[in-house]
Amino acid sequence: MPATVIVGTQWGDEGKGKVTDVFAENVDLVARYQGGNNAGHTIVIGDERFALTLIPSGVLNPGVTPVIGNGTVVDPKVLLEEMAALAARDVDVSLVRLSANAHLIMPYHRKIDALQERFLGSGQIGTTKRGIGPAYTDKFSRHGIRVQDLFDPKIFRDKLEAALKEKNKTLVKLYNQLPMDAEAIAAEYLEYGRQLESHVTDTSLLLSEALEAGKEVLFEGAQGTLLDIDHGTYPFVTSSNPTAGGATIGSGVGPTAIDKVVGVTKAYISRVGSGPFPTELDDEIGETMIEVGGEYGTVTGRRRRCGWLDAVALRYASRINGLTEIALTKIDVLSEFETLKICVAYEADGERYDELPRQHRVLYNCEPVYEELPGWGIDISGAESFEDLPPAALDYIARVEELAGVPVSMVSVGPQRKATLTR
Repeated sequence: MPATVIVGTQWGDEGKGKVTDVFAENVDLVARYQGGNNAGHTIVIGDERFALTLIPSGVLNPGVTPVIGNGTVVDPKVLLEEMAALAARDVDVSLVRLSANAHLIMPYHRKIDALQERFLGSGQIGTTKRGIGPAYTDKFSRHGIRVQDLFDPKIFRDKLEAALKEKNKTLVKLYNQLPMDAEAIAAEYLEYGRQLESHVTDTSLLLSEALEAGKEVLFEGAQGTLLDIDHGTYPFVTSSNPTAGGATIGSGVGPTAIDKVVGVTKAYISRVGSGPFPTELDDEIGETMIEVGGEYGTVTGRRRRCGWLDAVALRYASRINGLTEIALTKIDVLSEFETLKICVAYEADGERYDELPRQHRVLYNCEPVYEELPGWGIDISGAESFEDLPPAALDYIARVEELAGVPVSMVSVGPQRKATLTR
């Protein structure tokens, strides 16, 4: 049963979209297993650039079935707009399949998300304000509304009215906002259900039957390991499990189906929003990484914080996800620098940390212990194989393998599909 999980090893933005797109050339189904439209994947094909937020990256490969699993939270308006935008660019979206068990992002989720973040002031988490956190909160408090509820108007209205009794109290009494109208929301969402009905199915069954038939299935995570709700730099995390274990829960497929876990790792590191960042560079080198690497969020356009590769975090991600291989992206950006650095440990209060500290407060006060490597100083974007890379680039890749304890099977030297080297 050939199944592969594509997972980010950092704070997201590692280039998972491109890696998924490359892998999808040889698979039958690509399944997104968590998150919502707070995460974006950018894919470049020829002169065209595609920014996806909900539909799995495999949609750009003809014949691949894109699956949105039960572990996602779905804003139906965004999904329909994304499908329409792809169709307008001659991308076939007829095969898109949406889990009946996925939870819906409702208008009150978006509103409360924005209000909560605003009221946090200087303690803001950095949410995208798209309602993802509040939707997951309702899911786990068992007050959520699922995709399948769109097809029973009475059940939908009953759940909506029950939810609004609580939400409107919060909006009016806590945030001094106007209450939301149940009938207007019901009319809007039931229409979304009508438009989406042909795409909704039991995706757990769909994926399981495909695996039993020997078809290739690719599981695509959003965000990254350090943003995992359980294993990330809490509370500056997302509201779901982008780690490899989330693939089974968020898709309804058992763990024995998975035989490969690919950790997408940027050759440096970045994060969006607040939270600790030991190797962050607030200098000319960091600025160069941002500008040369195009480090601006796919969904929000926010400027990313950048720094040298953190091997402590990478070893942690390898352990948490059970990585079998690494896809190293954006190594071409490092061509800009004469000397490269990799963080191999942290130091704080006279203590050395070779593994991620148990208490994340240490990350705010630690100093990275760097190892220096020579740069290669030449453009490598035209490389067509590992053999085309300069010795210093190969040495950098080899050191990443040593520090992570995982082989590098793929290297990206540019945004284009063809700028991908495999071994």
